[in-house]
Amino acid sequence: MKFAVIETGAKQFKITEGTVITVEKLSKTEEYKAGDKITFDKVLCVDDEKTTKLGAPYITGAKVEAKFIEQFRGTKINIMQFKSKSNYLKRKGHRQTLQKVEITKI
Repeated sequence: MKFAVIETGAKQFKITEGTVITVEKLSKTEEYKAGDKITFDKVLCVDDEKTTKLGAPYITGAKVEAKFIEQFRGTKINIMQFKSKSNYLKRKGHRQTLQKVEITKI
């Protein structure tokens, strides 16, 4: 089975063709619509069952193509800071914007 390891959003994903992955929002300036093509060029490793190519840190010229599916917000993360005996309590919440992408070609 052919697979690749890509890096996006400071995270690494082991992918094969047809897999659906959830990544952090890819671009702050460009908005994607369903069906748009996305290219990942930070490829760390490619394996096609016969040979394995490793990058240092990335493989030059290697690209992974994907299809944009949807954008959504993740679950809320609650952050709390507390100091006892000093009447100090801070609460903060955060929801990360995520995108669902289907890998089409390695």
